[in-house]
Amino acid sequence: MAKILVVDDDPAVQTIIRLLLERAGHRVTLAGDGVTGLAAFERDSFDLLFLDIFMPGMDGLETMRLLHQRRPGLPIVVISGRPLPSEMTAEPDFLATAMKLGAVRSLPKPFKPTALMTTVEACLNGVTQPGRDRDAAATG
Repeated sequence: MAKILVVDDDPAVQTIIRLLLERAGHRVTLAGDGVTGLAAFERDSFDLLFLDIFMPGMDGLETMRLLHQRRPGLPIVVISGRPLPSEMTAEPDFLATAMKLGAVRSLPKPFKPTALMTTVEACLNGVTQPGRDRDAAATG
């Protein structure tokens, strides 16, 4: 199966993603910030990357920029727990920004396990149509 790097500063999110991916047979490497993620990337080769946008130190957008310099074809899925902006707010849509900067998919947190696995399968099968699955967010 695939080798997947997960870069997220939330240990609970790391654990959930790791468990779901390993249960599906993938090998997972975890990193808690952009600097650690870049170091893991330099040590190993990955088929897919999950990248949180908001992390202390080096954020996900800067991490993605550096990763694309090193390996432009690497599929990156951005994830974020920040609420999606409504038309009434001036808050920028960071997931949409990340898509414009090269991410192939995005998932707002929290997401359903099926949305995560569908995203993984699509990316690994070369289906990189940009888009965010707003229905992937858990209801609640």
